[in-house]
Amino acid sequence: MPPVTSPAVAVRFTILGSGSGGNCAYLETDETRVLIDAGFSGRQIRQRLAQIGRTPESLHGILITHEHTDHIQGLTALCSKLQIPIYCNRLTKEAIERQLEAKFDCRIFGTGATFEVGDISVDSFSVPHDAQDPIGFLLRTPDANIGFLTDLGHATKLVIERVRTANVLVLETNHDLKLLQDDPKRPWSVKQRILGRHGHLSNEAAANAAEEIISAELRHIYLGHLSRDCNRPELAFRVVSERLQTIGANHVRVESTSQERPNPTLELGLRTPDPMETR
Repeated sequence: MPPVTSPAVAVRFTILGSGSGGNCAYLETDETRVLIDAGFSGRQIRQRLAQIGRTPESLHGILITHEHTDHIQGLTALCSKLQIPIYCNRLTKEAIERQLEAKFDCRIFGTGATFEVGDISVDSFSVPHDAQDPIGFLLRTPDANIGFLTDLGHATKLVIERVRTANVLVLETNHDLKLLQDDPKRPWSVKQRILGRHGHLSNEAAANAAEEIISAELRHIYLGHLSRDCNRPELAFRVVSERLQTIGANHVRVESTSQERPNPTLELGLRTPDPMETR
């Protein structure tokens, strides 16, 4: 009998970092290399790409969810010098250029539209967050669909439906409710903003969203955008993991992200890997 060979890896996905101080992810297919958000300095993004053997010079574009600093601070260093196009909607473009006091090569799409970047088909959709026109993404590659829900105050029916076909999901778990309420550094007005319907998801709210999104095709959830002060990776992991166990979704691997370092690269071949095979 000939040896059984594993399918060739065609898609690589790496969370370069995620937290309330910076967010950036890298997606690579056979034909296309993109960042999703660029919330670290250009130097930091270059260093983190180097850790996975990549450089900004090879990028075909940067997709932006919204204009908050923790999602765009690397754009000037990367895009102005390297002429990397930015994919965003019009209101986000205007906000970025106003904040960074620079002009960029922006490829504008309407919120809710689907567009192509190489062999990646990108579905965009509106999310409730306190930015000009914030969006989430479903990135359809030849081998897997990757959903992005990094900043949202609550998971609307639209949001749930648009990422239901994801094989990999980046899901915000911003805060633990008690830690936020007890935080002495934040005034009550800031806590209200975070807790509002256009703020950020708590661990419990993220678990509720995950329960609604779960499908047989969803294999991997990254817990992202954790607050440094008002959450802990182990808390977010426990709340979401226990909810998935309760509903019998044992086929989904849950992994916390870090603002300090990239996650291990997730390699996707002709099928999304069984999480039990990679543990």
